[in-house]
This record gives sequence, C-alpha cells and structure tokens, in this order.
Amino acid sequence: MAVERKFITEGVRKARVEKYLTKELKRAGYGGMDIARTPLGTQVTIFAEKPGIVIGKGGKLVHQLTQDLAQNFDIESPQIEVQQVNNPSFSAQIMAERLANALERGWYFRKAGTSILRRVMESGALGCEVVMAGKLTGARARTQKFTEGYIKHCGEPSNTIVEKGYAVAIKKLGIIGVQVKLVPAGAKLPDHFSIIEQEKKRPSRVTVAPAEVMDSEEPVLPDEEFAEEQ
Repeated sequence: MAVERKFITEGVRKARVEKYLTKELKRAGYGGMDIARTPLGTQVTIFAEKPGIVIGKGGKLVHQLTQDLAQNFDIESPQIEVQQVNNPSFSAQIMAERLANALERGWYFRKAGTSILRRVMESGALGCEVVMAGKLTGARARTQKFTEGYIKHCGEPSNTIVEKGYAVAIKKLGIIGVQVKLVPAGAKLPDHFSIIEQEKKRPSRVTVAPAEVMDSEEPVLPDEEFAEEQ
C-alpha cells in the first residue's frame, strides 16, 4: 500500500504546484511545467511565453519561486529552468489563458471561441477543440463547444498527441471554465499510413546452350534406321 500512497502523494503535489504556478505566472504567459527527479535534486522546467517576467529583475522572482516550492510543497532542492515557448498558438495552456482573459474583458463568448479556434488552425494545427462551460448568456449554466479538424478523445493518442489546457474566467454572473485541446502540426497519428509501391520485376530470359541441345534425352537415329522405321 505504500507504493500506491506514494504515487497519489506525488500526483497531488504536482497538481498543487501546477495551480500555484498558474496563479503566480499568469502575466508571463504560463504554458505548463515538467517535474523530473535528478541525482542533484528536482528539476522543474517552466514553459512561458515571456521568460523575462518569470526570471524577474536580477532573478528575484525565480529565487522566490524556488523557496516556495521547497517550503510549501516539500520539493527536495528544486532547480527551476525557464524555457520560452516558440509558437504560443501550439500551447493549449496559453490559448486557454488568452481565451479566459478575453471573456473577462467582456468579449462575447462565440467571438472569443471562434477567434482562438481560427488562430490555432491558421498556425497549421491538425485539429482544435474549445469548450466553455458556465453562465455564458444568462442565469443558467450551459456548455458551448467549438471544434475544427482532427481531435482524439480516447486511447493512448489522447494522452500523448493531444495537448490540453484549462483556465478560469471570473465574471459578475459567475465563473466560466475554459478548456482547449489541440493537435499540433507534425504529430504522427496512429491511423495514418502510406502504401509503398513495389517495383515489378521483369521475367528473365532463359537461354539454352548448344551443348544442352546435343545432350537431349531423345537419341538421334542414323539415316538407315530412320528409313526402316518409315
């Protein structure tokens, strides 16, 4: 039972760290993080659209994040590395944050959802899905979905190929949850295959040597025996 508790504890810790970084690095365009154990400690890789804001002036913000991860989340000797997201349109978390910010600024939900969907697809993504749930238009909560292209919802490809992002928009009527799923360009889908045409081999010509003709099984009769047989 100790192994199961260890996995559950690590999963809960990772979810808490994800929630903390999403709140603290909202202005920097937070695009997710990755935690890996190393012989020297714990490597925490933060993906952001604006890495300068994450580092802070003189590395002050990174130092503060390192102390918080060690003290509040019991992470052993954390080492933070910041990487810039080259194409924000292929980061589902960044697109979800932008959609939530647009809703908080007063954009109509259909316009905000279709604009995010169009931007992702114009960047070359294979598919995108935007889901918004909450009090979009009135007092009753509802769910609105925008889909275009190819999206996997189950199986291993949904965990390995599809990128997922989630954000929350706080409005006067209530909270609106935003979820963005996308399949980036160049992803290898399991149901795509190509047929390789095999070259047709020409039949080889068989040449009979003169010696083989002379050594045939049928004996050659002399002229006299041939005449008697006639």
